[in-house]
Amino acid sequence: MTVLSTASNFASPDDAYRAIVEAHRGLSDEQSAALDTALVLILANHIGDAGVLGDAIALAKRRLPVVRGEK
Repeated sequence: MTVLSTASNFASPDDAYRAIVEAHRGLSDEQSAALDTALVLILANHIGDAGVLGDAIALAKRRLPVVRGEK
């Protein structure tokens, strides 16, 4: 099993971030959510390792903001 890499693998991380932001420009909220979903599924398939995917999901969930009143 491969280990989840959390270090930047991009030569220019800002360019990668900008590309994602620009992909959403002009989209409705619904289209933007659909783009995110498609992108996640495409990249999950590219990873191709359920263990790494599980680690990535867990890490992403830990980074969600806490909403007041929720536990």
